[in-house]
Amino acid sequence: MTDIVKANENLFLALDFPPYEAEILQLRSDLMIRLRAWIDDRQLTQTQAAEILGITQARVSDLVRGHWKKFSLDMLLTLAGKAGIRFKVTLDEAA
Repeated sequence: MTDIVKANENLFLALDFPPYEAEILQLRSDLMIRLRAWIDDRQLTQTQAAEILGITQARVSDLVRGHWKKFSLDMLLTLAGKAGIRFKVTLDEAA
């Protein structure tokens, strides 16, 4: 049987990652999706995106293809900043 994960739920929790790790993985995933949208919205080639972000075209390819294991949260936040994507981190205690 296949479990269905609702759009507003954390997929990584459904995959049995510990809650603290699932939060980080979800944030990394969200950032990668936003960066890919930034590239698509501006109709940038991977080479153009790489130049703006200060990384190689191969790294942009990894980003676009969703290779999340290749990007730390810190790196994704740095790339978002270079892309002009504003972000705010909100800290809450676990329920």
